[in-house]
Amino acid sequence: MTEPIRVLLADDQALVRGALAALLELESDLAVVAQVGRGDEVLDAARDSAAQVALIDVEMPGLDGLAAARLLHRTLPQCRSLIVTTFGRPGYLRRAMEAGASGFVVKDTPAAQLADAVRRVAQGLRVVDPALAAESLASGASPLTQRETEVLRIAARGGTVNEIARDVGLSEGTVRNHLSAAIGKTGARNRADAVAQASANGWL
Repeated sequence: MTEPIRVLLADDQALVRGALAALLELESDLAVVAQVGRGDEVLDAARDSAAQVALIDVEMPGLDGLAAARLLHRTLPQCRSLIVTTFGRPGYLRRAMEAGASGFVVKDTPAAQLADAVRRVAQGLRVVDPALAAESLASGASPLTQRETEVLRIAARGGTVNEIARDVGLSEGTVRNHLSAAIGKTGARNRADAVAQASANGWL
């Protein structure tokens, strides 16, 4: 009999982790070997448990799921990552693929489909929610530059122009220019609206 696929679950909500574990453990060919609640615990847990597939939520403390997937891909490529998220945003899908994730599905995916996604990812295949893939192609890539994205991320945390300038090592005038460009590109009314629109598209 072949060994079951070793699965790591990374989600900051214990109830969600428990539910996912219970669903996956019903499959005879899958075994949940580790569970973590923080993004910065994913790599060590994957290494310690010899996990083959890591199911990773996007929004977690310590390190977000996309950064955790990128770290896993670079450091432990034998453990493939499958992003499982409530936030089915096209920008997240694009960023997940760029980070080296093998798949991207939303949390309301039926249990049988989720188990099948784990199997396919373990085989080295790509698995992407079809509706989200179509939406991602339609919406295109983020129009923001790396610097504009960085400035908006700090603005999203409530940073003033002065604080943003200090954080990124730019003058206040340059920060204002980046914010103005971001507002223009997102078609927003103001800075807060630009943050909201960029977040909704998964660009931040």
